[in-house]
Formats: sequence, C-alpha cells, structure tokens
Amino acid sequence: MGGITFHLSTRVPGIISAGLEKGELVVRTTRDRLLALMLMLRDDPQFACQQVMDICGVDFPDRPERFDVVYNLLSVTHNHRIRVIVTTDETAPVPSVHQIWPAATWWEREAYDLFGILFTDQPDLRRILTDYGFEGHPLRKDFPLTGYVEMRYDSERRQVVYEPVDLVQDFRNFDFESPWEGILTLPGDEKAHASRQNMKRQG
Repeated sequence: MGGITFHLSTRVPGIISAGLEKGELVVRTTRDRLLALMLMLRDDPQFACQQVMDICGVDFPDRPERFDVVYNLLSVTHNHRIRVIVTTDETAPVPSVHQIWPAATWWEREAYDLFGILFTDQPDLRRILTDYGFEGHPLRKDFPLTGYVEMRYDSERRQVVYEPVDLVQDFRNFDFESPWEGILTLPGDEKAHASRQNMKRQG
C-alpha cells in the first residue's frame, strides 16, 4: 500500500492528500477531479477497485464545506480497500459516480435523503429512507429537538402529514418517592418497613 500511496500522491493531479489510516489508504480530492480519479482507481490494474461498497456523508456544521462525502472502494483482485473523500456544502453538487459503479445510485440517494447532499447527473435522486412529504434531512443536526408540529402517516390521504402537537394527557404532579427508599410500604413488606423505621430511630 505504501507504493500505491506514493503513486497517487506524485502522479495523479487533484490529490489533496493520500496516506494510510489504520492499514487502509485514504485519499482526499476535489469535486472537479473526482470522476477522473474514480475511473483510474477502477481501470488501472494497480488499483482495480471493481466495487463501491459504500458512499456516506459526515457532517461538520462549523465548516464552510460542512459535508465529507466518503467513498469506500474494494478491489477483489488485490484484496485491498481505498477510501476517497471529497467535501461539499448544502448547495454545491458532487459528481455522481453511478456510471462508473451502477450500485452507487442507492448510496447517493441515501446521502441526499439523510444529509441533503446533491449529486449531478444522478437520474434518480429521490428520497430512499424517509417518506414522501418529509421535510428536511434527518442527519443534518440543524433541526429543533422540540417543536410545535408532529409528523404522522395519514392512511386516508396516503401520505405523511404535519399537524400541530396535541397533548392529550393532563399535567400531573409526581412525588418521585421510591418505594424502596421512601416511606411507602408495599404489600407483604410490612416487616421490612418496620425494621427500616427502627433503624432510622436508632441512628
């Protein structure tokens, strides 16, 4: 893998960095060089990455380009993995690699659905895990933890609907007394309760 790292770092344009992390090659590149790099990793016999095993997003909300798009590639021939990483934001699209690896469509749809990452030339960029009508992207970390609307599936309308929160349970006061530590006596526990009371008096 060391020779592959040197080859990528010195001879392939658009490589920001390449190095070994926990025994696997990790390559960082730019969006405009992504397709050329992926084609080379698939077609060059030295790399021979026949499969894309996963495409996922990582969110760093404080960065200008907040998303890492991570491609995990596998070479069956050489039995090695290569991880390719590009960065993007909420509006800048990443080139789709579905023409290089057709299975990438499923992973790109998942990244779009959960993070809102856009992919150019992806003919099937639809939600894949959330339902139609879902607003926002669940893994973006920019949604409120509490709110005034709730989401549910309406079987009559056959779609997801948003409605105001309806709290049907009245507010209740709880004393939070533990039956094991408080003054409550459970049925059959009268002797133990009396013993605890005696110990408290003697202490």
